[in-house]
Amino acid sequence: MGMKRGSTLTLAAAAVAVALSVTACGPTGDKAADTTQPAGAASAQDPYGAPVADTAPGAGAQPAGQLAAAANEQLGQILTDSGGLTLYRFDKDIAKPPKSNCEGDCEKTWPVVSAGDVTAAAGMDPALLGEVERTDGSKQLTVAGWPAYRFNKDTKAGDINGQGVGGVWFAFGPDGKKAAKVAAPAPAPAPEAGGAGAGAGGAVEADAALSVANDPKLGKHIVDGKGMTVYRFKPDTQWPMVSKCEGACLEKWPAVPPVDKANAKGIIEKNYRVLDRPDGKKQQSIDCWPVYTFSGDKKAGDTNGQGVGGTWYAVSPDGKLITVK
Repeated sequence: MGMKRGSTLTLAAAAVAVALSVTACGPTGDKAADTTQPAGAASAQDPYGAPVADTAPGAGAQPAGQLAAAANEQLGQILTDSGGLTLYRFDKDIAKPPKSNCEGDCEKTWPVVSAGDVTAAAGMDPALLGEVERTDGSKQLTVAGWPAYRFNKDTKAGDINGQGVGGVWFAFGPDGKKAAKVAAPAPAPAPEAGGAGAGAGGAVEADAALSVANDPKLGKHIVDGKGMTVYRFKPDTQWPMVSKCEGACLEKWPAVPPVDKANAKGIIEKNYRVLDRPDGKKQQSIDCWPVYTFSGDKKAGDTNGQGVGGTWYAVSPDGKLITVK
């Protein structure tokens, strides 16, 4: 092929407040509904989890040339083309046998990468590179069987604006899998003098991490190390820092465990504190707001908890509620 091989929450269960005064967490004038429209939210959406672009189908389809494994602070090693643009894979495609399910409007937003002129990145197994014939007869590059695409909102080398879009688009790693940074275990800090209290530290789980994902409706929002959406509970308070979710509530909305600052990428770390709960567990907060995940989210990118009961909402990188539904 010419390639070079080489639900609604019952609030009664959450009625008991978990309260803790934290001197570093002062009032900021933050309101419960402090973000009504996320920045960069799409006004139109195609069935593939991305804004509809005003480009013709197939426009921008170009070969990849010399591939490279580029270091990315958030994702680790990502696969890029010769111009440094990130290459993506689509969860709704099929790898065995290869098949693309991105056509029409999808191609407008996610230009296919043409097969042909491509060379494996240094250290990459050339056998991972292949091609698939599309319905229009053109040939598309595949990596480990997955058809490869670019994202039309990436404008310069290193951009990863397509990462996590719709919960189905992800940057390639050099192995053809979804790029994911493996966080080194963080040592637990020594206990603070004076016993219980919320501090900047806490027992950190080995795989604990936070980062920012982009959703066509919610815009940029916080996700945990597994890509699961992070939420806030409106009845909670910031000053004093109070969680009003416990018991049965915590079974549905698990508290986010402490995350070392080194593993929090893209988060505004003002008042990035850890809450010591009366049950002995520790909970991460963003700007002194306790944060949670949702048991009803089953895979990365799910936002099933958004707006539940009119009290649970995704969280912006600065800790504010994203109240768009």
